[in-house]
This record gives sequence, structure tokens and C-alpha cells, in this order.
Amino acid sequence: MGIFRIFEWIGDNALYYLNQYGRMGIFLGQCCVQALLPPYKFRPILRQIHFIGAKSVFVILFTGAFTGMVLGLQGYYTLRQYGSEGALGSAVALSLIRELGPVLTALMVTGRAGSAMCAEIGIMRNSEQIDALECMAIDPHKYLMVPKFVAALVCLPLLTSIFDVVGIAGGRFVGVNLLGVSAGAYYQGMVHSVVWKDVSMGLVKSLCFGLLVVWISTSKGYFLHHERSGGFGAEGVSRVTTNAVVASSVAVLVMDYLITAILM
Repeated sequence: MGIFRIFEWIGDNALYYLNQYGRMGIFLGQCCVQALLPPYKFRPILRQIHFIGAKSVFVILFTGAFTGMVLGLQGYYTLRQYGSEGALGSAVALSLIRELGPVLTALMVTGRAGSAMCAEIGIMRNSEQIDALECMAIDPHKYLMVPKFVAALVCLPLLTSIFDVVGIAGGRFVGVNLLGVSAGAYYQGMVHSVVWKDVSMGLVKSLCFGLLVVWISTSKGYFLHHERSGGFGAEGVSRVTTNAVVASSVAVLVMDYLITAILM
């Protein structure tokens, strides 16, 4: 009987995750369709842009500055072994623009805004506010989700650009002001090595990461009542919020590899 219980466990989990991913796929499709249909209300979108974008600027500035400073420090001592300190600017800029800028921005937004969005939607599901919207013939996808999707797609590329600029400035501060690298060599190497393909790759990644973060975060909260480890109540909201942050972070890292493999 033991082997049959193993097959039963495998089948039960396979069906559960297929149902879960199917619901999330339909959820994404409904949100995309509703985003294209009128009426278009800009006030909720601006409110979400303020929440996702403006309120994340400080943490992006802080993280970007110290990431660039660490890259400048590590890059200098690595390049000095080969007598190539002048290439520090290109190393810092390419690392930030291609990889670290989009990835770390998405992870910071996941921790700050994604968790809040999941908890908000989860509490609304928990207190039957979403059911009340449906009873009033108000589509919750249009009313709740679309502003978050649009705001995330607008904010993530802008936040990534801020992260890149501040990180490059942080690398310049460490390399030029503290370690004595020539400022001309720092900027010249960056100008010669960074091309539009690198910038476009970072922008594509930031758009994909923004869509992933808001999709996973909102869908986890929306389907709170279907979560096996969730359920109703405060404990259910806390668990589903934790699951959303973990799933979003893992999805960002996996998508980063896939986009890099395709665009390189």
C-alpha cells in the first residue's frame, strides 16, 4: 500500500499545481484584456505609480549606491592584478546595466511593494470585499489589478534607470575619489563598452520583472481561498504573502537567466 500512497501524493500535488498555474494564467489574461478595454481611469494608476514608484525611490537610491561602491571596490582589486584599472568604468557599468540593476530593483520592489499588494488583495478576499465588488457588477480585475499592472510596467524601467545611474556614480566615487583611478579612464571605458544592446536588455528585463512581480503578488492574494497552506484569517494572509515574495524572487532570477540566454 505504501507505493500507492506515493503515487497518490504525486498525483494530488500535480493536479493542485496545475490548477494553481492555470488559475494564474487565466488571471493574467483577464487583467491584460481589461487593461485594453475602456473606460480608462488615470487617478488609480497615478496612485499606484506613487505607491510602487515614488515610495521606492529611497530604497533604490540606497541599494544602488552601495551596490556600485561594492562593484567599484571589488572590481578595482581584481583588475589591478592585471594592470587594467582603467577598465573599472566599463566593468561597473556593464554589470549594473545588464544584470544587477534590473534584478536588484525587482527584488527591492518585491519586498517593499509586492508584499503589500499581496497582503492588500488577500485581506480584501479574506473580508469578502472582492465578493462585494462582484455583487455590484464591478470587475475586480479592472478596478483593483489593472492600475497595479500599468503602474508596475511604468515604474520598474524608471527605477532601474535610477539604480544604474546611482550605482555608476557610487562606483566612480570609490574608484576615482578613494582609490585613485583616472576619472577620464573611468568614463572613457564606460563610453566605449556600453552599447544600446546592453541598455535595451536592461529595459526588457525590467519590464518582464515588473510584470512578473505584480502578477504573482496580486494573484496569490486574489486566490487566497484556494491556497493549500493559506486559508482564511490573519495567518492565511501572512503565509500567502510570504509565498508571494518567495515565488516572485525566484521567478525574477529564473527569468533573468532566460532573457540573458535569449538576448546575448
